[in-house]
Amino acid sequence: METKIVKLRDFEIGGDKLTVLAGPCVLESMDVVDETAKGLKKITDDLGINFVFKSSFDKANRSSIHSYRGPGLEKGLEMLQAIKDKYNIPIVTDIHLPEQAEPVSKVADILQIPAFLCRQTDLLVAAAKTDKIINIKKGQFLAPEQMATLVKKVEESGNNKILLTDRGCTFGYNNLVVDFRAIPIMQETGYPVVFDATHSVQLPGANGSCSGGDRKFVPTLAKAAIAAGANALFFEVHPNPDKGLCDGPNMISISQAEELFKVCKDIFELVRK
Repeated sequence: METKIVKLRDFEIGGDKLTVLAGPCVLESMDVVDETAKGLKKITDDLGINFVFKSSFDKANRSSIHSYRGPGLEKGLEMLQAIKDKYNIPIVTDIHLPEQAEPVSKVADILQIPAFLCRQTDLLVAAAKTDKIINIKKGQFLAPEQMATLVKKVEESGNNKILLTDRGCTFGYNNLVVDFRAIPIMQETGYPVVFDATHSVQLPGANGSCSGGDRKFVPTLAKAAIAAGANALFFEVHPNPDKGLCDGPNMISISQAEELFKVCKDIFELVRK
C-alpha cells in the first residue's frame, strides 16, 4: 500500500525528505529548551531535514511519584508557544487526558498519544476532533498489526492526518526489544511510520524508582529503522543528557545529533533511490 502524505506547514511527512521530531524529554528551564531548539533548528536547516520540536509539559507516567513531571499544562504551553514563535518551528507534545486536547491544539501542530495510552478511545477521539495531526505511539504491549484498530478510531472520528510511532516491545525484565518488521507492517495502514530511536533503548524501571537506558545503541537503531523504510525519526535530545530531569540515560546530546542526523539522511535518500 502506498504511504499517505501528511502535510505540515510547508513540508510533507511520508514524502521524499526525512523528518525528525526531536527535543528534550520534558520541559525543564527555558534556557535548556531554548538551547536545544536553537541547536536542532540549525542542524536540520543545514542538512535540509524537516524538523518538529518535541517536549512534554507533563510526564504523567513516571516511575516514582517524586520524579519531576514538568511545568504543567498552562506554563508548558506558554514555553512551547515561545519556542514556536521565536524559531518558527512546528511543535509536537503529548496529551494524557481528553480535556487536554483542545487547549494543547491551540499551540501544538501534532498531538502525540503516549504509548501506554494508545488504546484509550476517549483520548483518541478528543485528539482527532481537534483536526490536528495525531501521532499514535505504539504501546510496548501491542503487536504492530494491532495499530490498525487505533487508526480506525481516529479516522472514524473524522481525522485522517495520522502518524504511527514504534518504540519497541516489552517482555518484562526491564528491557525493550525492537522488531523492524513493525515498520512495514504499520505502513500497511497507509500512514507514515516514525521510529522512536531514544525510547527504544530505554530500560523501564531498571533503576528502581526511575527508568534506565543505554544511549550508545541509539545510532544503531536509528540507522536500521531508516534502512527498514521508516518515514521519520524521533529523538529525545538535551544539551547535557546526564543532567536531564527525565529519561537522561536514553537521550542524546545536541553535539551527537548533527553527525547522526546526517548519516540517517544519507541512508534515507539511498533507500528511496
